Formats: sequence, C-alpha cells, structure tokens
Amino acid sequence: MTTRMPINLISLLFATLLFSGCQKELLIECESFDHKGGWVVDPQFVEQMGSPYLMAHGMGEPVENATTTIQVPASGTYHVWARTNDWAPGHWESPGQFNILLNGKQLPETVGKFMGWGWNYAGKINVKGGPVVMELEDLSGFNARCDAIYMSNKYRTPTNQQRYLPEFRNRLTNSREIPEQSLNFDLVIVGGGIAGCAASIAAAEQGLKVALIHDRPMLGGNASSEIRVHTLGIYGHFERILKMLDTRHYPNGSPEARIDENKRHKNMEQYSNIHMFLEFRAYGTQSEDQTITSVDARHTSSGEQIRFIAPYFIDCTGDGWIGYWAGAEYLYGREKASEHGESWEKYGELWSPDSTDNNVLGASVLWRTSESDSVYAFPKVPWAMDVVGNFAARKGTWNWELISNEWHQIENAEQIRDHMLKAIYGSFFNEKKKPGNEHLKLEWVSYLLGKRESRRLVGDYLYTFNDMRNSQSFPDAVVVEEREVDVHYRQDKLDEDKPDFLTDAMFYQVDRYYIPYRSLYSKSINNLFMAGRCFSCTHIGLGGPRVMRTTGQMGATVGYAASVCFDHQCNPRDIYEKHLEEYMQMVLASD
Repeated sequence: MTTRMPINLISLLFATLLFSGCQKELLIECESFDHKGGWVVDPQFVEQMGSPYLMAHGMGEPVENATTTIQVPASGTYHVWARTNDWAPGHWESPGQFNILLNGKQLPETVGKFMGWGWNYAGKINVKGGPVVMELEDLSGFNARCDAIYMSNKYRTPTNQQRYLPEFRNRLTNSREIPEQSLNFDLVIVGGGIAGCAASIAAAEQGLKVALIHDRPMLGGNASSEIRVHTLGIYGHFERILKMLDTRHYPNGSPEARIDENKRHKNMEQYSNIHMFLEFRAYGTQSEDQTITSVDARHTSSGEQIRFIAPYFIDCTGDGWIGYWAGAEYLYGREKASEHGESWEKYGELWSPDSTDNNVLGASVLWRTSESDSVYAFPKVPWAMDVVGNFAARKGTWNWELISNEWHQIENAEQIRDHMLKAIYGSFFNEKKKPGNEHLKLEWVSYLLGKRESRRLVGDYLYTFNDMRNSQSFPDAVVVEEREVDVHYRQDKLDEDKPDFLTDAMFYQVDRYYIPYRSLYSKSINNLFMAGRCFSCTHIGLGGPRVMRTTGQMGATVGYAASVCFDHQCNPRDIYEKHLEEYMQMVLASD
C-alpha cells in the first residue's frame, strides 16, 4: 500500500512573505513547483548541497518550462536570486544557464554561471501584489539546476554557508527540522532497492507492520527504470520472494526495465501491512543508549516531514546513512592486502593495495542511443571535451564508471555524476561527427548514479575475500552465492591513452560461498540491521555478493530476523546467541 499524505498549497510552495520593518522576503523551493514541465527533481545530493533541486535533463534539447504560482501580497520592486550551480565552469556557453520569468516577463540576468552551489543574482523587477506565475526557462537542455529562488525588496544576497542554510530556510518558511507528525511501526526499512523490497516482503509475511522509505517514485534502486541495471546472482533460499522483484537479463540501459518495475510495484502493493513512503528521503535518526528510536524523513517535493518510530530498523540505503547518523562503526576504501590476507599476485596493487586508500568501486551512469527516422542534430559541447578528448561512443554500459581516490563516492557524488554526464555528451558528440551517423539519436541518459560501493557498516563478523576463496562455512550461513569475485580498475591505469571514466574488471573464480547472519546487523547499534552493499565486509569481500539478487537475499533474511526479534523482544545479536535454531529453520524453509 502506498501512503500519500495531504499537501496544502502553502506547504507545497514553501513560500512565506516576511515583513521585518520595511523588508519583504520571499523564498520558493523549486522542487515544490506546481508543474515541473521537463525539469526533474534530483534528491541525490541533499547531504552535500542541502536540498533536492530541479534539473533540466533534456539531453541537448531545452526542456519545457517549470511553472508555479506564488502569492505576492504587496506590490513593489523585488530583487531576485536563484541558488544554482554552473556544473561545467570555465566556458562562456555554460550548459547550466536558465532564465527566470515572472508573469511572462524575463528577469534581466541569465543565471547558472556560478561555480559551485551559490546564489546568482537575476536582477530586479516590479511585481504587482496577488498571484504571480513564476517560470524557469532552460536554455541548453544540458542539466541546468535550481534549488531555490529568493526575492527581497532589499538588495541583500542570502547566505550560502552550508551551516546557515537550514536556519535561513526555516526562518522564511516557518518550518523546523523536527517533524510534527509521528508514525509508529514494528519495523522501519530505509531504501527501496531490491534488498529493501525483499526485507519488506519477508517481514510483512511474518505479520509485521512495515514502513518502507524510499526517495524515488520507482522501487528497485539500480534495477529501476531510472537506472536500468539487470539483476545478477542466485536466489539462495529466497527464490519465491526474489522472483517478485528481480529482472530478466536485458542489456543494461534497456527500457525493458519498466516491465520488471511494474511487476515489482504490483507485487509490493499486494501487502496491506507494507506502507510505502515513496519520494521520502531520510535525513536523520534519534538514538538513546546505542539504540535507534526513530528516523526522520522529508518528502522530496512537498517538504513534508514525518518521524518514523519503531523498535527495529534496516539500513538498505547503500551508503549506510542510517548507521552513519546513529554513530555506527563503518569502513570506507580499500584495506591493505596484508590486513586480511586478500592479495592476488596476478593483479597486485590493482586488486588490493600495499597501503590503505580511498578507492572504492565506482558509480556508473548508463545511456542509450537509437536510429531516428529523420536527421538528428546534436549541439556542440565544448565544456565536455576536456574530459573525452577524441574518444567516441554510441552507448554506455557497466564499465562507464568513475573510480577516484580524490573524489569520495558520497561527499563528491554530484561531481562524479556530472563528470560522467560530460563523458556521455562529449563521447556521443564525437560519435555523431562520423559519416553515417546523421540519424543516430541520444535516446536516454540516466541522471541518477548507479553506485557499487561506499560506506560498509561493521557487524559482528567482517566478511572477507578469504571467506569466498575458501568457501568458509558458518553455523549462521543465511546467504549463498556462486558468482565470481569481481572488482574493477580504471583503464587509464594501464593505458594512459584511455579516458578516466572507463574501467575493466578482475574476476576471481570461486566455488559456492556463504555469508553469515552476523554480517547483517550492526556491531555498535543495538537494533540496526543492514542489507545491501553496506553490509559488513571488506572492499574485496564486497566484490562477489554486491549484485542485486544476492543483496536481495540479505534483505529477505534480515526481514525474517526482525520478526524473530519482534516475537522475542530481543536484539539482533540475541538471535545468534539465543534463537539461532529457530531462525535458521525459518530461513531454510522460506521457499
């Protein structure tokens, strides 16, 4: 069941006019526009830049204007600023430029020229009191973005310092960080990828009242129609559940992802005790005595906030956000080869380094082309050519991936996504110049990162490469896999003529291997499970079981574990120490 909450016009606009002496101020959060037009809501980088925002993802063709109606109660002259980002600075024809219109009148200054997130001045304009139509006019079709628009009768540029932005927003919108609405559940799951969906079904089938919080309108994570990666791995003990959620083996980037997405949503919606909060993004936890008491989430368009209270939580965010906010122990980067004996002489430091570093498996942005019935023109992209050089391509698949020791997969996620967009647009432009490609069309480009690795939360057992290499058995083995160990390196590490956004894979063949339940709950937070790529493992230990059917197994098994905890009113660790036989019988009998 999808839960939708009522939204009134005032909260939708997030706009409040304040009178402080003679000063009049108005703030409009762009993600809450009435009509998005061709602009999309991008909530991926809230933790880095402070908010979801609108983005004109036109793949080279300017998109339809985004429009909304604001209420201006007093006529006058207003100065207008837009919080935006020139994502490809250094070029006169920046791809991030757009205009702001009020009642059809364009403001004097084009915005989107400010390097990094900041307030661009759009000029001043006379506005009559009453309803005013505001529009964002995209000028390039190449991912212009706008977070918020600020209007004031005084020329005073608003603050751009990250620590002051929440206070600034709350002052102008009469909102606060603590949600006024609280909801109670038996289990709260954050992250609606394959792992989160599987956990929801397993727990719901055992009678738990489940909240599933997911920041996109589509379930599936990397398997969704927005990212389009097919699922790999085996079903283990959970074939029935995972077949409700997985995909066929279509080519990565294929629109066939929509077929399996429809199946996934239909199967999830048949459970009346799964309450889905789609387009809600978690932003914090409350804890006491190393125990999470609640998770706060905000709707990515309306800004509505809800506090979710439960005795148990499952972190399926991929980035380990719930554990991170709660203070859980976690790992990031590659361990040195000698720390866990994870070396492989064939690949040396490419496989596992002599000293720790911040390299992790990278994120991909998939894209797809097709042949148009008519000649298809594609504009010049001078701001992308420094990234691609002479490299040309007509499609992108799994190995379009940025691995960087300098760019953190969480802290620099927007820069990584934007680098991949430059790689795509520049490579396609070079391909279009070739004779015979006049009809070649850029059909689809994802704007969402398909991540492979970032934070890994530490459990009572740290899963390593040797556990796979040795087919290590465990009394609490709940996940089983046969897939080879698969980690990646940048092609330019071996061939300097290759671009930095292409990788290659190193495969280590193994027999069947097993993951213990102790790797699926937090060592330091008493009531937190984790499933997905943030489970307790080393960098190389993630190389085999990081694919989606395997992470779906993790989700199903912790969904069952949560029901055992609920029945016995115990913590996840107590299952291994006191209730393992009961739990293992439930897992083994799943199908």
